[in-house]
Amino acid sequence: MYGSEFVPLTLPPLVIAILAALACAGPGNYLILRRQAMLGDAMSHVVLPGIVAAFLLSGSAAPPILLAGALCAAALSAGLIEVIRRLGGTDPGAAMGITFTAMFAAGVLMLELSGAASVHLDVEHALYGNLEGLIWIDATGWASLLDPAALAGLPPELPALGLVALAILLALKLASRPLAIATFDEGFACSLGLPVRLISAGLVALTALAAVAAFSAVGSILTIAMLICPPATARLLTDDLGRQIRLSLGIATAAATLGTLAAGYGPPLLGLSFTVSASGMIATVSGVFLALAATLSPRRHGHAPRV
Repeated sequence: MYGSEFVPLTLPPLVIAILAALACAGPGNYLILRRQAMLGDAMSHVVLPGIVAAFLLSGSAAPPILLAGALCAAALSAGLIEVIRRLGGTDPGAAMGITFTAMFAAGVLMLELSGAASVHLDVEHALYGNLEGLIWIDATGWASLLDPAALAGLPPELPALGLVALAILLALKLASRPLAIATFDEGFACSLGLPVRLISAGLVALTALAAVAAFSAVGSILTIAMLICPPATARLLTDDLGRQIRLSLGIATAAATLGTLAAGYGPPLLGLSFTVSASGMIATVSGVFLALAATLSPRRHGHAPRV
Protein backbone atom coordinates (compact mmCIF):
# COMPACT_ATOMS: atom_id res chain seq x y z
CA MET A 1 0.00 0.00 0.00
CA TYR A 2 1.85 3.05 -1.19
CA GLY A 3 0.77 6.47 0.00
CA SER A 4 0.25 7.71 -3.56
CA GLU A 5 -2.53 5.15 -4.02
CA PHE A 6 -3.66 4.42 -0.48
CA VAL A 7 -4.36 8.02 0.56
CA PRO A 8 -6.65 9.05 -2.32
CA LEU A 9 -8.30 5.70 -3.01
CA THR A 10 -8.50 3.82 0.29
CA LEU A 11 -8.08 6.23 3.19
CA PRO A 12 -11.29 8.28 2.64
CA PRO A 13 -13.58 5.21 2.32
CA LEU A 14 -11.83 3.68 5.34
CA VAL A 15 -12.35 6.76 7.52
CA ILE A 16 -15.95 7.19 6.31
CA ALA A 17 -16.69 3.55 7.12
CA ILE A 18 -15.24 3.95 10.62
CA LEU A 19 -17.23 7.13 11.27
CA ALA A 20 -20.44 5.49 10.04
CA ALA A 21 -19.76 2.47 12.24
CA LEU A 22 -19.18 4.63 15.32
CA ALA A 23 -22.29 6.75 14.67
CA CYS A 24 -24.46 3.63 14.40
CA ALA A 25 -22.93 1.52 17.17
CA GLY A 26 -23.52 4.14 19.88
CA PRO A 27 -27.34 4.22 19.87
CA GLY A 28 -27.38 0.56 18.83
CA ASN A 29 -26.37 -0.44 22.37
CA TYR A 30 -29.59 0.97 23.80
CA LEU A 31 -31.70 -0.46 20.98
CA ILE A 32 -30.37 -3.92 21.87
CA LEU A 33 -31.09 -3.46 25.58
CA ARG A 34 -34.59 -2.11 24.88
CA ARG A 35 -35.28 -4.99 22.47
CA GLN A 36 -35.84 -2.46 19.69
CA ALA A 37 -33.27 -3.71 17.21
CA MET A 38 -35.96 -3.63 14.54
CA LEU A 39 -36.04 0.16 14.88
CA GLY A 40 -32.56 0.39 13.41
CA ASP A 41 -33.62 -1.81 10.50
CA ALA A 42 -36.64 0.41 9.91
CA MET A 43 -34.70 3.67 9.98
CA SER A 44 -32.10 2.39 7.52
CA HIS A 45 -34.83 1.56 4.97
CA VAL A 46 -37.32 4.38 5.31
CA VAL A 47 -34.84 7.06 4.25
CA LEU A 48 -34.97 5.93 0.60
CA PRO A 49 -38.30 7.61 -0.35
CA GLY A 50 -37.16 10.78 1.40
CA ILE A 51 -33.93 10.84 -0.61
CA VAL A 52 -35.77 10.26 -3.89
CA ALA A 53 -38.43 12.86 -3.08
CA ALA A 54 -35.76 15.43 -2.16
CA PHE A 55 -34.00 14.86 -5.49
CA LEU A 56 -37.20 15.07 -7.51
CA LEU A 57 -38.32 18.27 -5.80
CA SER A 58 -34.96 20.04 -5.94
CA GLY A 59 -33.38 18.54 -9.03
CA SER A 60 -30.12 18.26 -7.09
CA ALA A 61 -28.27 15.29 -5.63
CA ALA A 62 -26.21 17.45 -3.26
CA PRO A 63 -25.66 15.67 0.09
CA PRO A 64 -27.32 18.39 2.26
CA ILE A 65 -30.52 18.22 0.17
CA LEU A 66 -30.66 14.44 0.23
CA LEU A 67 -29.92 14.46 3.97
CA ALA A 68 -32.83 16.83 4.58
CA GLY A 69 -35.18 14.56 2.62
CA ALA A 70 -33.97 11.50 4.48
CA LEU A 71 -34.50 13.18 7.85
CA CYS A 72 -38.07 14.09 6.86
CA ALA A 73 -38.73 10.48 5.87
CA ALA A 74 -37.28 9.22 9.15
CA ALA A 75 -39.49 11.60 11.12
CA LEU A 76 -42.53 10.52 9.11
CA SER A 77 -41.76 6.86 9.72
CA ALA A 78 -41.43 7.39 13.46
CA GLY A 79 -44.87 9.00 13.47
CA LEU A 80 -46.38 6.21 11.37
CA ILE A 81 -44.95 3.53 13.65
CA GLU A 82 -46.53 5.21 16.66
CA VAL A 83 -49.89 5.68 14.89
CA ILE A 84 -50.00 2.04 13.79
CA ARG A 85 -49.01 0.85 17.25
CA ARG A 86 -51.54 2.96 19.12
CA LEU A 87 -54.55 3.00 16.80
CA GLY A 88 -54.22 -0.57 15.59
CA GLY A 89 -53.10 -2.09 18.88
CA THR A 90 -50.21 -3.60 16.97
CA ASP A 91 -47.03 -4.99 18.47
CA PRO A 92 -44.19 -2.44 18.14
CA GLY A 93 -42.08 -4.86 16.11
CA ALA A 94 -44.93 -5.47 13.69
CA ALA A 95 -45.57 -1.74 13.38
CA MET A 96 -41.92 -1.18 12.51
CA GLY A 97 -41.94 -4.02 9.99
CA ILE A 98 -45.05 -2.70 8.27
CA THR A 99 -43.68 0.82 8.08
CA PHE A 100 -40.17 0.14 6.83
CA THR A 101 -41.20 -2.40 4.18
CA ALA A 102 -43.96 -0.15 2.86
CA MET A 103 -41.76 2.95 2.73
CA PHE A 104 -38.78 1.14 1.21
CA ALA A 105 -41.03 -0.35 -1.45
CA ALA A 106 -42.46 3.11 -2.12
CA GLY A 107 -38.94 4.43 -2.55
CA VAL A 108 -38.08 1.67 -5.04
CA LEU A 109 -41.22 2.45 -7.06
CA MET A 110 -40.40 6.16 -7.03
CA LEU A 111 -36.94 5.36 -8.39
CA GLU A 112 -38.27 3.21 -11.19
CA LEU A 113 -41.17 5.45 -12.22
CA SER A 114 -39.37 8.79 -12.03
CA GLY A 115 -36.17 7.89 -13.83
CA ALA A 116 -34.09 8.95 -10.83
CA ALA A 117 -32.19 5.65 -11.06
CA SER A 118 -30.24 7.11 -13.98
CA VAL A 119 -28.56 9.75 -11.81
CA HIS A 120 -26.73 7.66 -9.23
CA LEU A 121 -29.87 6.95 -7.23
CA ASP A 122 -30.70 3.27 -7.65
CA VAL A 123 -31.64 0.25 -5.58
CA GLU A 124 -28.09 -1.14 -5.59
CA HIS A 125 -26.78 2.18 -4.27
CA ALA A 126 -29.50 2.15 -1.60
CA LEU A 127 -28.47 -1.32 -0.45
CA TYR A 128 -24.68 -1.18 -0.73
CA GLY A 129 -23.94 2.54 -0.72
CA ASN A 130 -21.12 4.13 -2.67
CA LEU A 131 -18.21 3.62 -0.31
CA GLU A 132 -15.63 2.72 -2.96
CA GLY A 133 -16.56 5.79 -5.00
CA LEU A 134 -15.81 8.24 -2.18
CA ILE A 135 -12.23 8.89 -3.22
CA TRP A 136 -10.04 11.93 -2.56
CA ILE A 137 -9.18 13.15 -6.04
CA ASP A 138 -6.97 16.03 -4.92
CA ALA A 139 -4.71 13.88 -2.73
CA THR A 140 -1.23 13.00 -3.94
CA GLY A 141 0.10 11.21 -0.86
CA TRP A 142 0.42 11.49 2.91
CA ALA A 143 1.55 15.09 2.59
CA SER A 144 -1.95 15.98 1.42
CA LEU A 145 -3.17 15.50 4.98
CA LEU A 146 -1.40 18.76 5.84
CA ASP A 147 -2.33 20.62 2.65
CA PRO A 148 -5.36 22.93 3.14
CA ALA A 149 -6.01 23.08 -0.60
CA ALA A 150 -6.10 19.29 -0.87
CA LEU A 151 -8.19 18.94 2.28
CA ALA A 152 -10.83 21.17 0.72
CA GLY A 153 -11.38 18.43 -1.85
CA LEU A 154 -12.27 15.71 0.67
CA PRO A 155 -15.52 13.84 -0.05
CA PRO A 156 -18.30 15.86 1.66
CA GLU A 157 -19.57 12.70 3.34
CA LEU A 158 -16.43 12.55 5.49
CA PRO A 159 -16.77 15.81 7.45
CA ALA A 160 -20.55 15.38 7.59
CA LEU A 161 -20.25 11.91 9.12
CA GLY A 162 -17.52 13.15 11.44
CA LEU A 163 -19.80 15.83 12.86
CA VAL A 164 -22.73 13.42 13.14
CA ALA A 165 -20.66 10.74 14.90
CA LEU A 166 -19.25 13.31 17.33
CA ALA A 167 -22.70 14.76 18.06
CA ILE A 168 -24.27 11.34 18.64
CA LEU A 169 -21.52 10.05 20.92
CA LEU A 170 -21.45 13.31 22.87
CA ALA A 171 -25.24 13.26 23.31
CA LEU A 172 -25.13 9.66 24.53
CA LYS A 173 -22.34 10.51 26.95
CA LEU A 174 -24.20 13.51 28.41
CA ALA A 175 -27.47 11.59 28.74
CA SER A 176 -25.97 8.25 29.73
CA ARG A 177 -27.35 8.09 33.27
CA PRO A 178 -31.01 9.01 32.60
CA LEU A 179 -30.97 6.97 29.39
CA ALA A 180 -29.71 3.90 31.24
CA ILE A 181 -32.30 4.27 34.01
CA ALA A 182 -35.15 4.73 31.54
CA THR A 183 -33.90 1.74 29.54
CA PHE A 184 -33.82 -0.71 32.46
CA ASP A 185 -36.77 0.49 34.57
CA GLU A 186 -39.24 3.00 33.14
CA GLY A 187 -41.34 2.95 36.30
CA PHE A 188 -38.38 3.90 38.47
CA ALA A 189 -37.36 6.56 35.96
CA CYS A 190 -40.85 8.07 36.13
CA SER A 191 -40.73 8.08 39.94
CA LEU A 192 -37.51 10.09 39.71
CA GLY A 193 -39.26 12.63 37.51
CA LEU A 194 -37.30 11.73 34.38
CA PRO A 195 -39.03 12.55 31.06
CA VAL A 196 -39.25 8.95 29.87
CA ARG A 197 -41.14 9.73 26.64
CA LEU A 198 -38.69 12.49 25.75
CA ILE A 199 -35.74 10.20 26.42
CA SER A 200 -37.22 7.50 24.18
CA ALA A 201 -37.92 10.07 21.47
CA GLY A 202 -34.36 11.33 21.76
CA LEU A 203 -32.99 7.82 21.25
CA VAL A 204 -35.19 7.40 18.17
CA ALA A 205 -33.92 10.74 16.86
CA LEU A 206 -30.27 9.75 17.38
CA THR A 207 -30.91 6.42 15.66
CA ALA A 208 -32.55 8.18 12.73
CA LEU A 209 -29.69 10.67 12.50
CA ALA A 210 -27.11 7.88 12.45
CA ALA A 211 -29.03 5.89 9.84
CA VAL A 212 -29.62 8.90 7.63
CA ALA A 213 -26.01 10.11 7.79
CA ALA A 214 -24.61 6.65 7.06
CA PHE A 215 -27.15 5.66 4.41
CA SER A 216 -25.88 7.73 1.48
CA ALA A 217 -22.30 6.53 1.96
CA VAL A 218 -22.61 2.91 3.04
CA GLY A 219 -26.19 1.90 2.21
CA SER A 220 -28.83 0.17 4.28
CA ILE A 221 -27.08 -3.21 4.67
CA LEU A 222 -24.03 -1.82 6.45
CA THR A 223 -26.14 0.63 8.44
CA ILE A 224 -28.22 -2.24 9.85
CA ALA A 225 -25.11 -4.31 10.56
CA MET A 226 -23.38 -1.48 12.43
CA LEU A 227 -26.46 -0.63 14.47
CA ILE A 228 -26.88 -4.20 15.68
CA CYS A 229 -23.80 -6.43 15.34
CA PRO A 230 -21.12 -4.54 17.35
CA PRO A 231 -23.49 -3.81 20.29
CA ALA A 232 -24.79 -7.37 20.26
CA THR A 233 -21.23 -8.72 20.18
CA ALA A 234 -20.19 -6.49 23.08
CA ARG A 235 -23.33 -7.53 24.99
CA LEU A 236 -22.08 -11.11 24.92
CA LEU A 237 -18.70 -10.11 26.33
CA THR A 238 -19.57 -8.02 29.38
CA ASP A 239 -22.29 -7.23 31.91
CA ASP A 240 -21.10 -3.66 32.44
CA LEU A 241 -22.95 -1.07 30.32
CA GLY A 242 -20.06 1.38 30.10
CA ARG A 243 -17.65 -1.36 29.09
CA GLN A 244 -20.22 -2.68 26.62
CA ILE A 245 -20.45 0.67 24.86
CA ARG A 246 -16.67 1.04 24.69
CA LEU A 247 -16.29 -2.51 23.40
CA SER A 248 -18.97 -1.97 20.77
CA LEU A 249 -17.17 1.12 19.46
CA GLY A 250 -13.90 -0.80 19.29
CA ILE A 251 -15.55 -3.74 17.54
CA ALA A 252 -17.26 -1.40 15.07
CA THR A 253 -13.94 0.29 14.29
CA ALA A 254 -12.17 -3.05 13.84
CA ALA A 255 -14.92 -4.38 11.55
CA ALA A 256 -14.89 -1.23 9.42
CA THR A 257 -11.10 -1.30 9.12
CA LEU A 258 -10.70 -5.00 8.40
CA GLY A 259 -13.70 -5.09 6.06
CA THR A 260 -12.59 -2.12 3.98
CA LEU A 261 -9.02 -3.38 3.62
CA ALA A 262 -10.08 -6.96 2.92
CA ALA A 263 -12.54 -5.84 0.24
CA GLY A 264 -9.96 -3.79 -1.63
CA TYR A 265 -6.75 -5.75 -1.10
CA GLY A 266 -7.89 -9.29 -0.30
CA PRO A 267 -8.88 -10.52 -3.77
CA PRO A 268 -5.71 -9.22 -5.50
CA LEU A 269 -3.57 -10.90 -2.84
CA LEU A 270 -5.34 -14.14 -3.69
CA GLY A 271 -4.62 -13.64 -7.39
CA LEU A 272 -8.15 -12.62 -8.29
CA SER A 273 -8.83 -9.86 -10.79
CA PHE A 274 -11.76 -8.26 -8.99
CA THR A 275 -12.67 -6.62 -5.70
CA VAL A 276 -15.77 -7.06 -3.60
CA SER A 277 -18.21 -4.66 -1.97
CA ALA A 278 -16.62 -2.89 0.98
CA SER A 279 -19.98 -2.45 2.70
CA GLY A 280 -20.79 -6.12 2.25
CA MET A 281 -17.39 -7.18 3.55
CA ILE A 282 -17.67 -4.93 6.62
CA ALA A 283 -21.10 -6.37 7.39
CA THR A 284 -19.68 -9.88 6.95
CA VAL A 285 -16.78 -9.18 9.32
CA SER A 286 -19.26 -7.80 11.87
CA GLY A 287 -21.27 -11.00 11.59
CA VAL A 288 -18.14 -13.09 12.07
CA PHE A 289 -17.27 -11.15 15.23
CA LEU A 290 -20.79 -11.76 16.55
CA ALA A 291 -20.63 -15.47 15.73
CA LEU A 292 -17.28 -15.81 17.49
CA ALA A 293 -18.59 -14.01 20.58
CA ALA A 294 -21.72 -16.16 20.66
CA THR A 295 -19.66 -19.32 20.29
CA LEU A 296 -16.66 -18.63 22.49
CA SER A 297 -17.82 -16.17 25.14
CA PRO A 298 -18.06 -17.75 28.62
CA ARG A 299 -20.73 -15.21 29.47
CA ARG A 300 -24.41 -15.85 29.20
CA HIS A 301 -27.61 -14.28 28.12
CA GLY A 302 -30.31 -12.67 30.19
CA HIS A 303 -28.41 -10.64 32.80
CA ALA A 304 -29.01 -6.91 32.80
CA PRO A 305 -25.77 -4.96 32.37
CA ARG A 306 -24.50 -2.97 35.29
CA VAL A 307 -24.84 0.77 34.85
